[in-house]
Amino acid sequence: MSKSETHHFQAEIQQLLDIVIHSLYTDKEIFVRELISNAADACEKLRFHQASNQAMHEPDRTPSITVTTDDKAGTVTFTDSGVGMTHGDLVENLGTIAHSGTKAFLKQLAEDKKPDAGLIGQFGVGFYSAFMVAKRVTVVSRSSAPDEQGWQWVSEGGGGYEMTQTDDAPRGTKITLELKDDAKEFAETHTIERIIKRYSSFVPYPLELNGNRLNTVQAIWTRSKNDIKPEEYDEFYTFVGHDPDKPQFHLHFTADAPLAIQALLFVPQRNFESMGMGRMDSEVNLYCRKVLIQAKAKGLFPDWLRFLKGVVDSEDLPLNISRETMQDTALMQKLNKVLTGRFLKFLEEQATKDAPAYEKFYGEYNRFIKEGVVTDFTHKDALGKLLRYESSTLDKGQLTSLADYVSRMSSDQKEVYCLLAANREAAESSPYFEVFRERKLEVLFLFDPWDEFVIDHLQNFDGKPLKLAEKAEIDLGETTRKEEALPEEAAKSLAQWFKETLGDSVGEVRVSHRLVDSPAVLVDPDRAMTSSMRRIMKAMNKEGDQGAPVKHDLEINPSHPILSLLESTRQKDSALASSVAEQVLDSARVAAGLMEDPRAMLNRLNQLMEKVLKKESA
Repeated sequence: MSKSETHHFQAEIQQLLDIVIHSLYTDKEIFVRELISNAADACEKLRFHQASNQAMHEPDRTPSITVTTDDKAGTVTFTDSGVGMTHGDLVENLGTIAHSGTKAFLKQLAEDKKPDAGLIGQFGVGFYSAFMVAKRVTVVSRSSAPDEQGWQWVSEGGGGYEMTQTDDAPRGTKITLELKDDAKEFAETHTIERIIKRYSSFVPYPLELNGNRLNTVQAIWTRSKNDIKPEEYDEFYTFVGHDPDKPQFHLHFTADAPLAIQALLFVPQRNFESMGMGRMDSEVNLYCRKVLIQAKAKGLFPDWLRFLKGVVDSEDLPLNISRETMQDTALMQKLNKVLTGRFLKFLEEQATKDAPAYEKFYGEYNRFIKEGVVTDFTHKDALGKLLRYESSTLDKGQLTSLADYVSRMSSDQKEVYCLLAANREAAESSPYFEVFRERKLEVLFLFDPWDEFVIDHLQNFDGKPLKLAEKAEIDLGETTRKEEALPEEAAKSLAQWFKETLGDSVGEVRVSHRLVDSPAVLVDPDRAMTSSMRRIMKAMNKEGDQGAPVKHDLEINPSHPILSLLESTRQKDSALASSVAEQVLDSARVAAGLMEDPRAMLNRLNQLMEKVLKKESA
């Protein structure tokens, strides 16, 4: 039997440090966030010790954080009055790469079964981000323990560091960065101020830059919503949303699963996309313990909710080592599901308790809701509840939900009927509406061309199929037959003659059961694109992808005088009858919105009018 050996991996310390400095972070400015987060952790640890009534050096000194810049000396300094570090802490935390004092502290809390403190550090590498910009780092620290001395730690990011005892250090930690020549911008006040406001605006301890307090806005999402006034929400929205207007809605909630999260979301008054300002980007920022992890975070919400603004914070996000992204994609997806579901529930609640306010929202953002129906299969049914349309049984301008429509259906009605039209007047005068009006059946009026996509993807609501009136599959039985209507056999013969006369211009020609006042109507074969859809595709320059033109079916009304007269005319004047048949088809095209080039129709109309006038004058 061969001999086996066990060896431990060996680390090249300098190479490891180079990786941390040069490859771990994507942006040099991150060092500001990391050092301030470490300072906040030190203050939080001190607060915990104070709460435990532990004896400490300078007990009356308030925990705080200060940052000072010196553009002449090329330095930036971070100072906190937190828990500080002993000689052993400095060796262990700064002299050992990837050792986290915070992580060890949290582990001890867990072992002691004590409440978690609000600490963000976990990996023990954030401090070393300072070497991305600094050629030399000096740390002076004095532990809060009453009998400890102060120590100075100095390193140039090479293979080691120097430590010296100091007797005049106050409690806390002071970190001074002597900046590299290509990083002198970080000694400028306005640069550091911009970075602090971006990442650390909500640090829970006073944070000053060159004597000026920066974190004046509270992280109100961490407070109970019962303790927050409406004007505080408005003020916070102005800060995070960069919008002078008040928000239309806000949603403040907490959740325990799959992560402990706190969220404060806002809906702006205006839809900026509709104002021609281009496609919006999500402006929901992801925080971990009040420290910005990702601005305009990707993946928190589906794309159709890109109009939202606000914050999402979690105390236990499984971040990657640089704290810039989530480690667990599957968990991010679960978070997306929880946040999206909660916001949809909120909208449904708003629609119930304050219909006018919801309808105002819907007027601004209905395209986003419809986009969600088409693109988000997971939430499609919930989004269907939020749709609103005008109805043939309600006053102009009044909107109704699909749920309310279904509640008004008679027991023998099995489908939800929808009609695409440019506006209310066009819908009510449409030949497709005639049969529904006669039978007193409610029809939803769809004025947005994109609604066809919505209906096609939603397919049904509450078990009731959604049907477009233009589709040939709509069959409500025969309409009331007028006395002057053509006999059944004569009507069928006329339909056959129409097909022979019009040839390939139409698909099938049949006697209509849906028409009351119109002579004819074009209907879409099953699964064919409606006229509305074809217009959209053409506008999107997709005409070449549509294949051969769809032959619409023609339905003729045997009760209409034109058809009755045409039946006798075709026996006497076949040329005139053929012209009338072609005009009947073109008139149906106009009604269906399928007439793209009216020139041939206009020439024919002129000829027909001339024949009529000559006959009348003879």
